[in-house]
Amino acid sequence: MSRATIFISKATPGDDEFVLWLAPRLEAAGYKVFADILNLQGGDRWRKEVTDTLQNRAIKMLLCCRNSTLEKNGVQEEISIAEDLAKELKDPRFIIPLRIEPFNKIFGIGGLHYVDFVGGWASGLKDLLDSLERQGVPCSTSTITINPNWENYKKRSEIKIIDAPELLMSNWLRVSHVPEMIRYYQPILGIPIDHELMACTCMNSPFLAEVYLRGFFSFAMEEEIEPAFAGVGKFVVHSEHNLENLLEHGSTSPNIRTREAQNLIFTIFRKSWERFCRTKGLYEYPFVQQLGFHITKDQIPLGTKIIWSRHGQRRSSMLRNAAGGKVWQYGVSATPYFWPFLHFKIKARVLFADIVSKEAGSVITDTGEQHRLRRSICKGWRNKAWHGRLMAFLAHISDESPSIRLPLSNSSSLMIDTNPISVTLPVTTDLPDTMSDDAEEQDFSTLGNFNAEDDD
Repeated sequence: MSRATIFISKATPGDDEFVLWLAPRLEAAGYKVFADILNLQGGDRWRKEVTDTLQNRAIKMLLCCRNSTLEKNGVQEEISIAEDLAKELKDPRFIIPLRIEPFNKIFGIGGLHYVDFVGGWASGLKDLLDSLERQGVPCSTSTITINPNWENYKKRSEIKIIDAPELLMSNWLRVSHVPEMIRYYQPILGIPIDHELMACTCMNSPFLAEVYLRGFFSFAMEEEIEPAFAGVGKFVVHSEHNLENLLEHGSTSPNIRTREAQNLIFTIFRKSWERFCRTKGLYEYPFVQQLGFHITKDQIPLGTKIIWSRHGQRRSSMLRNAAGGKVWQYGVSATPYFWPFLHFKIKARVLFADIVSKEAGSVITDTGEQHRLRRSICKGWRNKAWHGRLMAFLAHISDESPSIRLPLSNSSSLMIDTNPISVTLPVTTDLPDTMSDDAEEQDFSTLGNFNAEDDD
């Protein structure tokens, strides 16, 4: 593996400002630079990437020198690795100390000549570039590439934190009510049962039921079971289970482990959401791992804003409109979760269709084209717009009710809140907020008055 990378050993966050200034200037001079400040996550993966870069790709190590930096365990580890590499590569100048502040010399680098940045970063950079050139460090002035993330990270780090609370909205909908008990049904002993027919009946019954071993779990009462399974056989309650206990501990009769029980209840809850969406006439679209349910022209005309409210304040957002010669239609997928409490996690979906007579025609079947359109048309939607669309969607399917009822049987149901769970942070960021609560993005081909000619 060729060595062409200049590795910068630094402390976080003390040396960030200096490194963010130095790194792009080294790249502008044609050098390849690595510093553990961009796109790295904490833990073993982060340490492995840093170590691998130093050991296998580094041609030089620039060492940020100030007392607070040199005291860091991570920096000392990098110095130790670099000392071994200097011997292995037979390069006594592999480590190049950068004097950012006066510092106490430490064992291993005390005799090395440093590049002085105390007198000025610009003069220090000139001396460093001269040193790298004299030492024959490879650079390419014909293919200069400056990583834009240096500047992006710098801008993010300049965002001011304000000592004031901030309300953040999640995409979690709390389940406010669940039935206390679920029942396990089995056929009467001695009567043969067609298990294929039983499974088919469970799938198509008016209530939700999931096959397990010789029977099935359901929230339905016995009087609901009897007519639905009349063509299969006689089923009776084998056992009743407290739902919370079943999810936490499973059961010994029937023998079902905790994970199996959770998967079974997960399936019932997921199907209850899907059945509810179908009763609302939403368009069903199979994404890779989930079904998405979308608003269509049968529910809402193109370009219409839907009123929604939160904390007594009324807002409005669009769920369907035209953009780039296509019609976009908002929808969601929903997944039940049991931890840290029972809730549904909502994932926003956008589906595109061709335009026919200024309305949505056939949904585009090419998944690659759907992906391209989402990336190009939806990339300008801000968080407020996404949140507004979710709130408008929930207001529409709930008829502006504070909760949605998901039937599990004639006698039992789930209740989920239509107001997503919010979190209040103790601090906020000093960022401009120029978009009003009701505003749509100022892209009239996307969200303004529809004009088919403008979208050609």
